[in-house]
Amino acid sequence: MSAAESESAVEGKVPGGATGPATGRATGSPEARTGSGDRIGTEGRVLNVFSHGVLILWALMVTLPLLWAVMSALKDDKAIFTSPWALPTSLHFDNWSRAWSQAHMSEYFMNSVVVVAGSLFGTMLLGSMAAYVLARFEFPGNRFVYYLFVGGMSFPVILALVPLFFVLKNMQLLDTYHGLILVYIAYSLPFTIFFLSGFFRTLPGSVAEAAMIDGASHTRTFFQVMLPMAKPGLISVGIFNFLGQWNQYLLPAVLNVGDEDKKLLPQGLVALAVSQGYKGDWSGLFAGLVIAMLPVLAAYIVFQRQVQAGLTAGALK
Repeated sequence: MSAAESESAVEGKVPGGATGPATGRATGSPEARTGSGDRIGTEGRVLNVFSHGVLILWALMVTLPLLWAVMSALKDDKAIFTSPWALPTSLHFDNWSRAWSQAHMSEYFMNSVVVVAGSLFGTMLLGSMAAYVLARFEFPGNRFVYYLFVGGMSFPVILALVPLFFVLKNMQLLDTYHGLILVYIAYSLPFTIFFLSGFFRTLPGSVAEAAMIDGASHTRTFFQVMLPMAKPGLISVGIFNFLGQWNQYLLPAVLNVGDEDKKLLPQGLVALAVSQGYKGDWSGLFAGLVIAMLPVLAAYIVFQRQVQAGLTAGALK
């Protein structure tokens, strides 16, 4: 190689007049690189503003009706119709006491607490056990049983109302708490098993193997080792089941119609809406509506972090 070529290689020049780094890396003008970065940054800022705008709009659509219901529950009937969007000039807490006592919301509330507490406990216990077996053990028919449960999520409950009514009637379970509890458990199991089976697959199997080596049985391994590890997923699916069971109206409306004292809160709200609509006691109706919403809001506010952790745990693992 000549001295001129050597000097050209050292200086980073290529024969033919094109300049570039001696290492052979791709070159580009600083202006081109800066323009590309600015374009990407501009697109990111536009997308960020758009996503935040959608979230703000969604938050307003959710929170404004709730705030309006609370405001209306603190007004009298005249203020609800004359100034529906204004803040209450005086707080009428007697609306709440009237709805709680005279409209029998206290009885409906306690009936819902009994039924939902029993059904939620049974759903979480049976659902977690079934999901653990389907996720961690291989046996003939495993996938068939799993897809059988998953198929139950796509089955409209309205199609099962008539046969379900006669099944409970033949078993003498109509208008009973335990009849509704069993129906709620069967109604909630497909989603629970689908959610928890995917969550149990993300848990490390080495921990269960270590417990088995130490002499723990399958039952002890599940309840003392695997179930505490699945706490975020259990809380998440528990909140979803609580929301669905607490707000369930169709099933109790068909299976719990005989005894007025055993009606649940959604049934009581419908009865209150019908009766108070004729009486003109709209403030009491809004107070009853807020009473029905409070447990749901409280449950989500208390377990908000656990719900988010349960929904993202599978993706992070």
